[in-house]
Amino acid sequence: MTRKLTPKQRKFADEYIKSGNAADAARKAGYSERSARSVGQENLTKPDIKQYIDEQMAEIASKRIMDATEAVELLTSIARGETKETVYIGTADGVYEKHKEADLKTRISATKEILKRYPDNNKLVEQQIRKLKADADIAEAKARIMNASTDSTEAKVSEYLDKLDDVLGGDSDGN
Repeated sequence: MTRKLTPKQRKFADEYIKSGNAADAARKAGYSERSARSVGQENLTKPDIKQYIDEQMAEIASKRIMDATEAVELLTSIARGETKETVYIGTADGVYEKHKEADLKTRISATKEILKRYPDNNKLVEQQIRKLKADADIAEAKARIMNASTDSTEAKVSEYLDKLDDVLGGDSDGN
């Protein structure tokens, strides 16, 4: 049966976790300057204090280190475009903050990383990659259309919408 730590011992252990220095932790916990070094080393040999430190360090490590499931979940959210990044855009009017999803190359890369972990889903994966590549091609075509014109922004947008309308097979009135 383990006994509870005294408040002073708990303070020592918490300070030791922060600094990694037993003498400094002993001083901060309230032990005398003169005995801090020896008391600090002695406290580290006490099973209850050692166990408390080990438990706290394990808890800290589990919170700070990503496990495999969390890594795959992050890759999945990137591949799906759910994870947004903040981009700052400087214009003559000032600086604007924009949240955007990952670019398609990053999404494809995330998909490939996921697939490395699940090699048996080839048909589904091939279709997903094909779709992402098509999305990337569309995005590049849109960028070319926007950059090809030397007209004003309004004219570029109008031209872009006309070409997009042609691709989609509808009319510009949304009918």
